[in-house]
Amino acid sequence: MSATPTSPSASELNGHIWPLSSEAPRLGTPGEALAAARAFAAEIAPGAVERDAERRVPVAELEALGRTGLLALGVPVERGGAGAGAVTIVEAMRIISAADPAIGQVPQNHYMLVDALVRYGDVAQKELLLGEVVRGARFGNAWSERGGKHPLDTKTTLSETPRGLRLDGRKYYSTGALTAQWVPVLARDETSGALTPPPGKDALAFVFLPRDTEGLEVDQDWTAFGQRATISGTTNLNDVKVHPGWVLRFSSEKPADTFAAFGQILHAAVDVGIARGALDEAARHLGAHSRTWFEAGVERPADEPYVVAHFGRLEVKVKAAEALLEAAARQLDAAYADPTPELIDAARIGVAAARACGAETALEVSSDALDALGSSAADARYGLDRHWRNARTHTLHDPTRWKHVHLGRYRLDGVLPGPDNPLV
Repeated sequence: MSATPTSPSASELNGHIWPLSSEAPRLGTPGEALAAARAFAAEIAPGAVERDAERRVPVAELEALGRTGLLALGVPVERGGAGAGAVTIVEAMRIISAADPAIGQVPQNHYMLVDALVRYGDVAQKELLLGEVVRGARFGNAWSERGGKHPLDTKTTLSETPRGLRLDGRKYYSTGALTAQWVPVLARDETSGALTPPPGKDALAFVFLPRDTEGLEVDQDWTAFGQRATISGTTNLNDVKVHPGWVLRFSSEKPADTFAAFGQILHAAVDVGIARGALDEAARHLGAHSRTWFEAGVERPADEPYVVAHFGRLEVKVKAAEALLEAAARQLDAAYADPTPELIDAARIGVAAARACGAETALEVSSDALDALGSSAADARYGLDRHWRNARTHTLHDPTRWKHVHLGRYRLDGVLPGPDNPLV
């Protein structure tokens, strides 16, 4: 396998990602959205093994995603989008992730940033940036930094200079930024327009940058053993000029809402998709490539009672994770429609449960599904190991053990982490 991504040059990428060619179709109903997700998943599934093996940047596949209309699911109807809720968006992500979770993860931050604009953006920002999404644009991600205490602990700085606003910093795990039209950057806001932060905290902002902005460079240095095609490399920001209207300011201390929980459930959708994809592919492999164990006394591996029970047990686990995911998405939609403290708490704890269950199910199923397949399952040409590698890589995003802590504290004392926790 190649040690580095099989990638186009920066100039070739810019030819693909800028400018947008045309407006994407509008998906008017949940049925249309999920049909589009299933069609896109069927389109990308045949290349999943090869993309993983070659660490290939999925340029064509992400261009195709932009043409589906799925990227505008969270944009309000009055602004040209589908106005879809969490139930539809989460299910679309789960469907795509079952086909290839490396591609399924790419729009996770996109949907979260669309949600941020809807919740916190001003009229001009919504007009421009959500309008770009309706045309098929995708937001990348430049949030995380190494050495920080938590995801909002950032050293990247937005500052005022005699030459206007400037942005400097270095980001890691920039999923989707390489091929996006826009790269939103989480920054410490040191400008005069910054919101007044609480004592001991920084003023923060999302800074939206066109991908071809001078001084914005996205490296292809993603070397993880799983989720290879996300190409979640490093973003370097060197004296980047910033348009004042592209700065989305927000307070790190705000009343509880479901913004962070929405981001978390999108991660859960990736994990649950991995579990379903692993189990479905194992079932196909059993019929096409596995041999019956000689002691079983049956003609087909699928007729061996122990194999049947094994797949039945795993099916129950996957269905349970899928049901918990859907239930949490419905709680999010209920809290968004009626943001009372009780509904917000229920949604946040429901997402924590879905996240914990999804992560554990993805790890278990992606490993145990191979038990009944025999030695052929280890053949690299089938790429069955990628399911576990993808699950193991993605579930390291934030620790499942802390989801159990949150759930336990809530069950015992009715206490959830504060609203400033960026992962609940």
